[in-house]
Amino acid sequence: MDIVEKLKILSDAAKYDVSCSSSGSRRKSANGGLGNANISGICHSFTADGRCISLLKILLTNYCCYDCAYCINRISSDIPRAAFTPQEIVDLTINFYKRNYIEGLFLSSAVFKDPNHTMELLIEVVSKLRNVHKFNGYIHLKAIPGADPILIKKAGELADRMSVNIELPSSNSLKLLAPQKKKENILKPMSFIGSQISASRTESKLYRNSPSFVPAGQSTQLIIGATPESDLEIIKLSENLYNKFGLKRVYYSGYVPVSSNPKLPALTTPPPILREHRLYQADWLLRFYGFSAKELLNESNPNFDVNLDPKTNWSLQNLERFPIEINTASTRELLRIPGIGVRSVRKIATARRVHSLNFDDLKKLGVVLKRAKFFITCKGKYYGEVGFSENLIREKLINYANNGVNSTKHSKFNYKQISFFSDTPTVYASNDIFSKITGEL
Repeated sequence: MDIVEKLKILSDAAKYDVSCSSSGSRRKSANGGLGNANISGICHSFTADGRCISLLKILLTNYCCYDCAYCINRISSDIPRAAFTPQEIVDLTINFYKRNYIEGLFLSSAVFKDPNHTMELLIEVVSKLRNVHKFNGYIHLKAIPGADPILIKKAGELADRMSVNIELPSSNSLKLLAPQKKKENILKPMSFIGSQISASRTESKLYRNSPSFVPAGQSTQLIIGATPESDLEIIKLSENLYNKFGLKRVYYSGYVPVSSNPKLPALTTPPPILREHRLYQADWLLRFYGFSAKELLNESNPNFDVNLDPKTNWSLQNLERFPIEINTASTRELLRIPGIGVRSVRKIATARRVHSLNFDDLKKLGVVLKRAKFFITCKGKYYGEVGFSENLIREKLINYANNGVNSTKHSKFNYKQISFFSDTPTVYASNDIFSKITGEL
């Protein structure tokens, strides 16, 4: 099989892995080296559902010894199979980089033979790139659950970011759909990587030239919709991962049917992209807005409202906290106003030091007020278009959504990764789909 055919098969096989991001690394170029993964040296390009397209994103191989029901690469799947040699991936990365096709490499793999053997092949690739070709570009490497910690450590010293995919949100789901995998084998390398990152950061404060370990942090992926877990269970799991393992990012992937296994849901609609989007929005609230999972959802309301973003829905359920006076509210209170994000809060905090702000002042500052106006007062005056009532505000906001002001047309998106072999790249048009990236909620 020639290299082009392998690339077609193994780049297509990698599209289901969304735990891919190229931010946060400070690996700089060096004399005689190639590439640069410094913050200002990598160009980022994201598809509408959050996938980074500036990396060569491929699998080492899609030959797998596991038979996970939800996975297209499972051993029982009747699909074309291929495997790169480590040198082939090295050559592809260098040549694509020189042609300005990519800014780095995202390398994952099915589990070939056993976890240790697969991990050794992945390490061989990044070792040749770093040590032989002096490649200083961004590298995101997948850690294989069950691999020896010594191998994980060696990989972490070469990669900018690593990820260990949890895939399914609970142990029961793993037992049902991936009985060969164990929760402990997934969490163990995640914990190990987290502890090594922490130790590396401590050492870097004491010793200027101390070696780095996964400087861009680690991430993971959860598949949404393949199993019956609620949004509450998923967001609680994400919160625990951030708190316990210091993850940089949890990625959510709407379940795409890949088999007719009776244990899997038979979806008659497109993948749950809107649900995925709501989870991304909630994830931002957890990481940057001071919310907790138990605030956003509870046992009585275990799933997010598909019509409204999580912050707006929370505000309507806690209307006694509103309206908030823009000129006297604390930063924490301002961050909880729907439609007002971190950047807007900074602008408001700076401007009101000079004089009190009115509604027109907020417009001049560039604050988006389509949602916020229902939850604020300026100099004691309320600017909402309807009475201060949950039902009236909810109805108005849903009307906005239906008219495209806060678009919910995510189910129409073409749910696929951009391919090296497609004639025309897919372009998405939506007003709020990028809030998972910008965090403006």
